[in-house]
Amino acid sequence: MDPRILQQLAPHGVLNAAIYTGNFLLVTGTNAEGGPAGVSPDMAQAIANKLGVKLVLKPFKNQGEAVDAAATGDCGIVLVGSDPARAERIDFAPAYVEIEATYMVPKESLLKTVAEVDSKGVRIAVFGVGAYGLWMDRNIKNAELIRADGLESSLQLFINEKLDALAGLKPGLITDLQKHPNYRILDGHFMTVQQAIATKKGNEEGFTFLKNFTENSKSSGFVAQLIAKHGVEGRLSVAPATP
Repeated sequence: MDPRILQQLAPHGVLNAAIYTGNFLLVTGTNAEGGPAGVSPDMAQAIANKLGVKLVLKPFKNQGEAVDAAATGDCGIVLVGSDPARAERIDFAPAYVEIEATYMVPKESLLKTVAEVDSKGVRIAVFGVGAYGLWMDRNIKNAELIRADGLESSLQLFINEKLDALAGLKPGLITDLQKHPNYRILDGHFMTVQQAIATKKGNEEGFTFLKNFTENSKSSGFVAQLIAKHGVEGRLSVAPATP
């Protein structure tokens, strides 16, 4: 192992990995020590194993704080949604999984397609700092975004304010629909949230290592095995290979 990789990602023989715990598809429970368990913690463990170092998971409920931990070098890596705004501070390897983001609307809504939602007069409830919320900030041109500070609060905002649409990850919206049957989910998606591993800018050797590790994990079937292991088939997809 190139000593520069170890120095950049796991100084002193320890890989500190920032894990965002708010994504219920990637962190599906807790381990025997009470730490996060799921696809993303297992990816971090596989990286530590490849490096031959100890893993310390650093859980964060806020994605911005998780990004900060990697950007400052407090953590060697962070596992979080890839986004251009975040990429100004950290370097993202290619995505290892992706999740469809779409809309929930009232059953009687005249909105039939994802494209129709971005129209004048349409009000969309959205968790503003999620990866799909950041995407919407850049790409929604006509509809009005009504931002909430959490997933549950965006749902309540949508219902209580009688908004036209709720933006969210499709698996989460399916769960919401089971509790609120007077709504429906639009077919298709407006984007896919790319979940990736990132490190501090300037960690060139470490970044190349993470890119190669990610592509090998996808092509070997390892990511698919983790999806099956944690019971999230059909809700998480292995990201396409990077050309």
